[in-house]
Amino acid sequence: MTTQHDLETLRFAPGQVILHRQFTGDRLVYVRAVRVVDHDERGLRLWIPRDTAMSLTLTADGRGLRDMPFAEWVKVERTLTETRWRGPNIFMFMPAGAAHSVLFFWYPAEEFFGWYVNLEEPGVPWRDETAAGIDICDQDLDIWVDRDRSWSWKDEHELAERLAFPDDYWVSDEHAVRAEGLRVAEKIEKGEFPFDGTWCDFRPDPRWRVPAGLPPGWERPRAR
Repeated sequence: MTTQHDLETLRFAPGQVILHRQFTGDRLVYVRAVRVVDHDERGLRLWIPRDTAMSLTLTADGRGLRDMPFAEWVKVERTLTETRWRGPNIFMFMPAGAAHSVLFFWYPAEEFFGWYVNLEEPGVPWRDETAAGIDICDQDLDIWVDRDRSWSWKDEHELAERLAFPDDYWVSDEHAVRAEGLRVAEKIEKGEFPFDGTWCDFRPDPRWRVPAGLPPGWERPRAR
């Protein structure tokens, strides 16, 4: 098991398959097998192609968190369900120690069309005998950035709705989340790294194959 000292120096190897996991409190709600592009002092870079193996939380009739009011979601029975990522190819940058990640989207497969800033608790990397990965808690409020670096908030209504349920909601400080978003927005407007064109021409190693499924150890307790 990874120790606290290890967390400060843990580096994943380029090409390694790890688990990108999302929690609400101690509950695992989302996990996918992703490929490491690189990992250094700037942070962790991941490649998440279409058809990536994953599990996400759904109700028995196949509905997700966004398919119903939050008041209903917190009461209904739900379980992790195996599926595949059906969105665009994603290059993800997780800056070291930052409370956000930056997703680079391509669609069609070879054309970069924008950044998505996911506001989240700083990721915690881990490694044990059977698997390795990084654990986050999504903060719901996000930012969409067009190629010309014009930007807008995303999912403000979801944050507002869920804050009305403090006993069930995992975001405790709305102002801190928004402040993190504004710090990133300043970089966007100035065209600073990573919104300066870096990695917009990224291409994955052609030898990489989409993992057949989630590796053993995907359901281990959250790393903190």
